[in-house]
Amino acid sequence: MDTRTPAQQQRIKDRIASERPQERLEKHGGEALSDSELLAMILRSGPRGTDVVTLAQQLLQAAQSLSNLLRWTAADFQKIHGIGKVKALQLIAVMHLAKRILQEADSADTVFDQPEIVAQHFRTLTAGLEVEHFWALCLDRKNRLIRRIEVCKGTASSCPVHPREVFREAIRLSACALIVVHNHPSGDPTPSRADRQITQQLQAAAKVIGIDLLDHVIIGERAPDPQHQGFYSFSSAGLL
Repeated sequence: MDTRTPAQQQRIKDRIASERPQERLEKHGGEALSDSELLAMILRSGPRGTDVVTLAQQLLQAAQSLSNLLRWTAADFQKIHGIGKVKALQLIAVMHLAKRILQEADSADTVFDQPEIVAQHFRTLTAGLEVEHFWALCLDRKNRLIRRIEVCKGTASSCPVHPREVFREAIRLSACALIVVHNHPSGDPTPSRADRQITQQLQAAAKVIGIDLLDHVIIGERAPDPQHQGFYSFSSAGLL
């Protein structure tokens, strides 16, 4: 027995007749689909009484933006009525693919000479992380990326790191320069006392080893950042 109201039945019939995302995608291409319609293509079906586009709209409303979905866990997705474990895992897989695609958008020709470029490189990588991670960008003489190294990860408020671990791979790769980066899960990129201390230690080690330490960038979010940038650069602050 169909428990949907006449209005719901009519809405679904109308969508089936001419507005289903699959038909629109086939006829007009992905550019013609809204965010909710693209999500509907992934979700494929809604719960009883709710069409899939409406479910996708509810999901977007809960997340407030597409980019926020990159931070969601499977448990977050399953809070939406109509999204079970399988759909949640499918969405998690799509979000991770999106992150990797965005990360690969940094081509071999990208020159890491501005903190804004560094922050953009890490924006999707740090989305949703609940603990601090510490990375090193090993650069050639033109400040192009040789390799990104994850040095360590810690807790929600700290990430113990030793200069030896930071420079080991840089030496092996014959890097000419280094930019170190870590995230603040709180969203506020303001450096802590420990952040300042490790920067000073790394700067001293870099001079001895002969690899330029160009910057230490802390990744946060714009809203909690007192400067509304979403990142902090020791170089821009005159501390390197």
